[in-house]
Amino acid sequence: MRKLIKIALVALGIRWFLSWRKQRKAQAELPPPAPAAATPAVDPADELRQKLAESRADEADDEPATEESVENRRAEVHQHGRAALDEMKPSDEG
Repeated sequence: MRKLIKIALVALGIRWFLSWRKQRKAQAELPPPAPAAATPAVDPADELRQKLAESRADEADDEPATEESVENRRAEVHQHGRAALDEMKPSDEG
């Protein structure tokens, strides 16, 4: 029984190899595809770099961060934190 399985597998392998070789020869006879002249060759990395530079420039123009605005925001955050801490403290009304 094992011999029969081995013979069948070898036959399938040979058949696969012959069909693969036939396909390869058929592809070699086809002329190569013509290069696409309508689409210019553009590097995708260059496009991404350009978009990144534009977005960084937009961010810089949209919101100029000054030292005064940072200090104001920091004071607001501290005030909010102190208010939340005061709410959490237990009251001694007992």
